[in-house]
Amino acid sequence: MTAGGGERSNVAELPSLDEVELDDRFVRSLPMDDERRPGSRQVLGVVGSFVDPAPVRAPWLVAHSREMLERLEISAAALDSADFAQVFSGNRKLAGSRPWAACYGGHQFGAWAGQLGDGRAHTLGERVTSSGERWELQLKGSGPTPYSRGADGRAVMRSSVREFLCSEAMHHLGVPTTRALSLVGTGEQVVRDMFYDGNPRPEPGAVVCRVAPTFLRLGNFQVFAARREWAVQRQLLDHTIRHWFPELLQDASDPGPATYVEWFGEVVRRTARLMVEWMRVGFVHGVMNTDNLSILGLTIDYGPYGWLEDFDWSWTPNTTDAATRRYAYGAQPQVAAWNLAQLGGALIEQVGETAPLDEALRGYGAVYEEASREMMAAKLGLPGLEGEDDDALVDEMFEVLGQVETDMTIFFRRLTDLPLAEEASDAERLAAIEPALYSPTELRGAARERAARWLTAYADRARRHDPQSRRRRMARANPKYVLRNYLAQLAIDEAEKGDGAKVMELLEVLRRPYDEQPEREAQYAAKRPEWARHRPGCSMLSCSS
Repeated sequence: MTAGGGERSNVAELPSLDEVELDDRFVRSLPMDDERRPGSRQVLGVVGSFVDPAPVRAPWLVAHSREMLERLEISAAALDSADFAQVFSGNRKLAGSRPWAACYGGHQFGAWAGQLGDGRAHTLGERVTSSGERWELQLKGSGPTPYSRGADGRAVMRSSVREFLCSEAMHHLGVPTTRALSLVGTGEQVVRDMFYDGNPRPEPGAVVCRVAPTFLRLGNFQVFAARREWAVQRQLLDHTIRHWFPELLQDASDPGPATYVEWFGEVVRRTARLMVEWMRVGFVHGVMNTDNLSILGLTIDYGPYGWLEDFDWSWTPNTTDAATRRYAYGAQPQVAAWNLAQLGGALIEQVGETAPLDEALRGYGAVYEEASREMMAAKLGLPGLEGEDDDALVDEMFEVLGQVETDMTIFFRRLTDLPLAEEASDAERLAAIEPALYSPTELRGAARERAARWLTAYADRARRHDPQSRRRRMARANPKYVLRNYLAQLAIDEAEKGDGAKVMELLEVLRRPYDEQPEREAQYAAKRPEWARHRPGCSMLSCSS
């Protein structure tokens, strides 16, 4: 089997992974379950359970992130050692590691689901770098835990490739996200029914090493409210604020009700800004349950996500969500606000009243609106949106985008090169955006006239500003390269055959999403091909992994 290539780290080489140590601060500080009997069970009064990853037969390195390798101060030489795949598949422990799985609950598709927890993830510990940064290392697909609910705790290669690539792609896009260090094949098969249609089949298994300051999510705090385990919830709140929101403490030695409200307000603000970033790049999470939203405002848990190719507010990549479209592209900002309301409700006992929490939650709309207007102005190359005329320009743009099948990423990128001169013809301007249309001949009649009018109106507005400044704003706001589902699927196809080179090649492209990269344009910046329109993995996805 072939591990992916790529550049190696510049960090001083270490003799072996034996010199990499992990810290166990979180589990030292909070109540943990040390009952290690096998099987799923309700786990009460603790934040998580000590549990070791399940060994795999023949781990092999599929891909790695050189940036995270350097950030974690792990030598590139470790990649050439069999120890690397052994450690990051869960077969071998690093020094100081005390693996554990988190207990949390959540609202899934709007309904309270009770205890959920890390059913196939094991936190290994925290890597503390020489600069004092702390990074939680977590394996996903590493075997059963008390929270597996009868499942095997494994993950398949297809979902693991997608999580690995998207974690890093989002970072390079400038979207707050958890990261990924490595992708390791297990050398074993995992049986999954991809679309829950009675056709299970064996697929190659894999383990992703995910990295974040913390993987705590809204549901970590909800579960204790549902169980009225207020003392444990308070311990977790205090630990969270001390270590990830220390600026909220100021002179106070201990958090209290006022601090909890401030903390909730900060989670609200970060989440609002995250939603704006998702909307900017056309990312659709697909399963925005409360257990899939980070308290740090990071994108977390890359399941059946998708990238908006043809513009459609109602598009969802998740087969489970196809009927209601609760988590569709255009619904994401509202769903995030609803999820935050559930977190606020879980904090009432600690705060003692609802009014301050309600007030903090009301801040969501203002933060989202301001950040969204700034984002849209940048995508259009404007220093800001000014009044009702600009609002109407934006609203009409979305109407035009929805007339015929239009690739959102390519549309905004091509808009940068729109002829702005007054004497430019409708035909010249329409030709500039034609590469974004999946069926250019469908843009005819009234639809064509409407698109031409909008392009003229936009050109008139854009001429009021320095053209070079406009281009710079658009180049920073509108990526040329995103992780289109069909590109991920092509990399998955090769990884399932035992070759990670395609994964690493795609990652290399995604490291510079705003650059032109002309040698890669034809292969990686093209519209979704027709063969991918209905192919599994390229259009709709399921939660199966």
